[in-house]
Amino acid sequence: MVTIAKFDIVIIGGGPGGYTAGIRAAMKGARTAVVEARELGGVCLNRGCIPSKALIASAAQYYKMKHAADYGISLQAPPVYDWPAMLQRKDKIVATMTGGIGQLFKSHGVEHFQGFGKITGPEEVTVFDESGKESVLQAKNIIVATGSRSLSLPAFPIDGKRILTSDHLLELPHLPEKMLIIGAGVIGCEWAFMLSMLDVQVEMVEMLDHALPMEDENSSSLIERELKKNKVKLHTKTRVESVTPGPEGVQAKLSGGATINANQVLVSIGRAFMTEDMGLEEVGVNLNKNGSIKTGPDMRTNIKNVYAIGDVRGEILLAYTAVHDGGVAVDNCLGEKAKKDYTGVPSVIFTHPEVASVGLREKEASEKHELAIGKFPLRALGKAHAENEIAGEVKLIGDKKTDKLLGVHVVGAHATEIIHTAALAINRGLTVTQLGSLIFGHPVISESIMEAAHDLHGMSVHLAKKRT
Repeated sequence: MVTIAKFDIVIIGGGPGGYTAGIRAAMKGARTAVVEARELGGVCLNRGCIPSKALIASAAQYYKMKHAADYGISLQAPPVYDWPAMLQRKDKIVATMTGGIGQLFKSHGVEHFQGFGKITGPEEVTVFDESGKESVLQAKNIIVATGSRSLSLPAFPIDGKRILTSDHLLELPHLPEKMLIIGAGVIGCEWAFMLSMLDVQVEMVEMLDHALPMEDENSSSLIERELKKNKVKLHTKTRVESVTPGPEGVQAKLSGGATINANQVLVSIGRAFMTEDMGLEEVGVNLNKNGSIKTGPDMRTNIKNVYAIGDVRGEILLAYTAVHDGGVAVDNCLGEKAKKDYTGVPSVIFTHPEVASVGLREKEASEKHELAIGKFPLRALGKAHAENEIAGEVKLIGDKKTDKLLGVHVVGAHATEIIHTAALAINRGLTVTQLGSLIFGHPVISESIMEAAHDLHGMSVHLAKKRT
């Protein structure tokens, strides 16, 4: 049976970019449909950002309880965590959020089609649901928001039992005694801290020079120190040559000849783009060599009425840039002239302590600017001591001649929250002096941004005088 319906905008993909674009379009008066084969909310809400942060919060709470004496609290017995209960809490949070999207769709009049969406004509999307029913949607404009998935390599055949992706970790019935993590990027490091806080022995292998290799080297060094404190063993500049069955479950052979034995392996080495079997090539949409969709800054592909947003574009793989992309695409679908603006997009990483950054790293900033650097350690803050979270620091990078703020890098408690002050400053093109002149509350962790701005000019009153 084929159902035919007409829409102004049809969005394929119900992740953060897709569902918010659908609601935005409906709010602007467009008749809108969102096609999603799985749960609304996409990877971020169901298998990424939200469930992982729920588990990280549980792990952090357990970690604090183990160190209750540091806060002047004596527990009658050592705390014990309940992993299945943590999973239940995570699932409840996810269900609440996904249900909320469905209610928003109903409120704004967005039509939701459950099934696989394929572009079957220049202005046509066909939805194939699980029962075999086909729905043909006629669309003046099509937005592709299908996202990405964990990358699978032949050397590490994912089986969901011994060799895992982060998706599998979210559903593990019990945690192993020892986990090997291949890749010390964002996902790898977030899971390394979470698992180690839950008493799992963690060993990591990273082929590049540092953990979190996309961050400023100063932040990478600080987070490597914290990994060591958490008894996570990190091998950098090292490749995993093979993973085979071993005495404890799996055995990994490293490029230097050493081997690692573990119960399970988490593979966190990149993402693949969800563009297969969607009819893109058939209608003439140009793809990049890596399989992502090529667009301009207006999110439009080479086909005038076909747009792409979020991860599937292959530029920045973040939920919040996908939301921004969706707004740009919707505005252009409706006759406006919008372009993406990634000035001041922050990076937020939920390790322990957290890592956040915005703007340029020192190495890339030095290629075009004469730099001035300001730093302020969190251990100099009263609020950090009050929370017993003194690890980390704030680093500001400025242009020595113009005083323009070029980059801000934070490692420490609440880094993912306080970075937005710096993000606004970068977005608005402020100088270091202008950022430092803002009156911050006290006592708060974000004071460290002000102090680092002052330090860049040698005027932080809470740092000892530097010897010349």
